[in-house]
Order: sequence, then C-alpha cells, then structure tokens
Amino acid sequence: MPAMTTPQKQIEQQVQAALKASDRDRLDTLRMLLSAIHNERIRTGAEVDEETLWSLARKGIKQRRESSEQYRSGGRDDLADKEDREAEILAEFLPPPVDEEELTEAIRSFVESEELSGPQAIGPIMKAMMARYSGRADGSTINRLARQILDGQD
Repeated sequence: MPAMTTPQKQIEQQVQAALKASDRDRLDTLRMLLSAIHNERIRTGAEVDEETLWSLARKGIKQRRESSEQYRSGGRDDLADKEDREAEILAEFLPPPVDEEELTEAIRSFVESEELSGPQAIGPIMKAMMARYSGRADGSTINRLARQILDGQD
C-alpha cells in the first residue's frame, strides 16, 4: 500500500476483500469501524490518523469484551463468541504490544532518573509510561509493574 494511504482507505480495502471472501463477521466488524471513523471525522473535522484509529479500535474491543461477558453470564455463548471474534478482528488494527521486559526496564529507568519512591510515585509513572507507550501497553500492566519496582519485588 502507498505510504499516503489513510486508515480509512486501508479499512475500505479490507471491506472489499471481506465481501469477496464472504466473511460476514469481518465485514460487519469492519463496517462498524468505518462508521466509527466517519463519526470521528465529523466530530473533529479532520482525517483520522493512526493514533485515533488505535483509540477507536481499543474502544470497540472494550465494548465487545463487556458484551461478551454479559452474553456468557446470560447463557448466550453463541453471541459471546461472535463478540469475541469481532474483538479479535479489531485487535488487528492495534500496534504490537510492548513486552513486559522492555516495559519493566523503562519504568525502572524512569523511577531512577526522577528519583521516585513510594505509592505517590505511581501517578507520575503512569502518566509518563502511558504517553510513551500509547496503544502498546495497558494501564493495569504498567501499574502492576510500577508497584513491583517501587516495592522492590522486581
């Protein structure tokens, strides 16, 4: 694909491929993502960039995981499975996650350079790491690793 291809164009191409392959779940999921992109473009008045696409995909994944849990608790495994498949499709649009070893080293380095200690250090660590690893690491993992490092359990 050309370097100037927008996330929307990439997804539109995947919609065409899903249509040809008669992949209904993928087609429906991609169409919902396109709709979210369209709504975001209207809301902001600008093209959707990669960061915004990641945010939209993460939001969609979270919604589908919540729905899946509700369906499972209601005994509707068929609908829960569909939500899980859609979450997997949306996950394809996220950047590869950072591994915990790299994340641990980054947190440790930040703690040392800023001379942080104690529970009050969690806030600055979270802010710095979420900005640095936007879309590649989740807050719960960063929080857990930061607490291990601050507690000296690492």
